[in-house]
Amino acid sequence: MSANPAPATAAALSLLMLVSGFGIPVMAALNAALGRHLGSPTAATAALYAVGLALSLAVALIAGLPSAATFRSAPPQLYLGAAFVVFYILAVTFTAPRIGVGNAVFFVLLGQVIAAAAIDHFALLGALRTAFTLRRGLGIALMATGLYFARRTG
Repeated sequence: MSANPAPATAAALSLLMLVSGFGIPVMAALNAALGRHLGSPTAATAALYAVGLALSLAVALIAGLPSAATFRSAPPQLYLGAAFVVFYILAVTFTAPRIGVGNAVFFVLLGQVIAAAAIDHFALLGALRTAFTLRRGLGIALMATGLYFARRTG
């Protein structure tokens, strides 16, 4: 994929990610409430994945699945993303009822920004390389400062 898509494509992709971002705190609040209702953040996480698996399989079947051989040929470490997402869902389902959805997601966002900058700078895991510049560092520092003030409750 090109590092510089056409402006209309870049705008559409940016909008897609913005809308996806809206879903993260909604998912966190819903799953935290389910965890409270069930009395178990772990059970709520398992339920989220059961529903997610069913929906993902339905979409994959409609869109078309790669062959079993293609799945088997993928390097095993590429499947570790699942461990990260399970950790995230468990952590946010456990933490959001205790510190608030906003605070939980603010810290997640800060972690995402820092990790994304490192992944891009070093072109890790096949990512497009985007150098970490002073300007980018200042932007991240401003975001961190904004998150600090946004999460304060007094």
